[in-house]
Amino acid sequence: MKNAFIALIVIVLSCLYSSAQDVIKVEVQLDENGYQLIRDGKPYYVKGVGGHKQMKVAKKIGANSIRTWGIENAKEILDEAHENGLTVMMGLWVQHERHGFDYNNQDAVDAQTEQFRKAVLEIKDHPALLFWGVGNEVDLNYKNTKVWHAIEDIASMIKELDPNHPTSTVTAGLDKEEVRLVMERCPSIDIYCINTYGDIQYVTENVKKFGWEGPYMITEWGPNGHWETPTTSWNAPMEQSSSEKAVTYKERYENFIAPYAERCIGSYVFLWGQKQEKTSTWYGMFSRDGKASEGINVLHHFWNENPPENEAPRIQPLTINDQTAPQNVMLEFDQLCEAEVLVDDPDGDRLKFYWEITAESLRPSVGGDAEANINSIPGLIKKRSNERIKFRAPKEEGAYRLFVYVYDRNGHFATSNVPFYVKPSASGEQSRFVQMKKQKLEIPEPN
Repeated sequence: MKNAFIALIVIVLSCLYSSAQDVIKVEVQLDENGYQLIRDGKPYYVKGVGGHKQMKVAKKIGANSIRTWGIENAKEILDEAHENGLTVMMGLWVQHERHGFDYNNQDAVDAQTEQFRKAVLEIKDHPALLFWGVGNEVDLNYKNTKVWHAIEDIASMIKELDPNHPTSTVTAGLDKEEVRLVMERCPSIDIYCINTYGDIQYVTENVKKFGWEGPYMITEWGPNGHWETPTTSWNAPMEQSSSEKAVTYKERYENFIAPYAERCIGSYVFLWGQKQEKTSTWYGMFSRDGKASEGINVLHHFWNENPPENEAPRIQPLTINDQTAPQNVMLEFDQLCEAEVLVDDPDGDRLKFYWEITAESLRPSVGGDAEANINSIPGLIKKRSNERIKFRAPKEEGAYRLFVYVYDRNGHFATSNVPFYVKPSASGEQSRFVQMKKQKLEIPEPN
């Protein structure tokens, strides 16, 4: 019995020793060249993707880190990242006031901190952990600035439990007042992280102007957000094609991220995956079935000294009856229409085309909140010929979109869409859609 007990103690001590040996220390350092992350004694510039899907693809194109927003399945994500030679910015999802959390309720605040304490103790020594992201856009549409005291309590708790990894917090864009509050109330934050899209060009200037003296990171970036783009006359945002987005990724990385490595110690592109947010294609760098877009080829060229083996198709903006989105495509009830898209493939691959028509998303999309997927409307497309189709306009007044998806045979895709509006029928009858809109009722998400 005694020998068994001693053996058990040896096993426990061995596990603790092994765990301690696995820890890879990460710290922020300042030298004559500026700020940088030091991981395992070596400089570590973050070439990151926002999301934990498709890790093998991330590694293949030269990424070295992924980002999460919460601690769900944290151990499994860290394990998979480690297997693929990637690190993790581990997000702690601090609750938002706009979702109903009350930062005047100290019991709720303390319970949240305790939840994070348990998570930190569980994963703090994982070798794939790079740094902690304490909260994401808690400043979005908020009023109670006590949230910054909660951020500090969590960050200071992390520092007590985990001396081996820096802390950060993430704001929605860059605002002078938020920077001031973080500096005053959150001294335990090491890295200021910013989610920014159309305003990325102003980040470096505003970081200095607003007084933040430490390192910063761009933890979400990509094409302009749907709130930043031109809209149609019925207020539908105009989405770039995947090829236009690829140009945007290239310009923003080489002009507003890479040149500022003395303060900007890395970035995480958004979104490494796919989601419905305003449309099903706006932010995702992959298709719904996991195919890679042209934007991923752009990152490959930046991060990997070897060129891609195969590249995504290139696509021009979609047209309906020879009109593009800025021309406000208005269709008649049940009108027979033609749509066309021009596509080429740099590798000469054979291409496959898929077309669909959906209703426009009518939910106000804020801060990446979850949206229900919008199904295709069946029976409208009458004739297909790869780059061209003929279709009938829906028989109900309202806002819609026509999408085209173009696939090669090597795991890539391209996409473009155009919003259009179906005018009232000749009888003057109003659809349920219009009636509800005029009555200012909540319009249900299409099935």
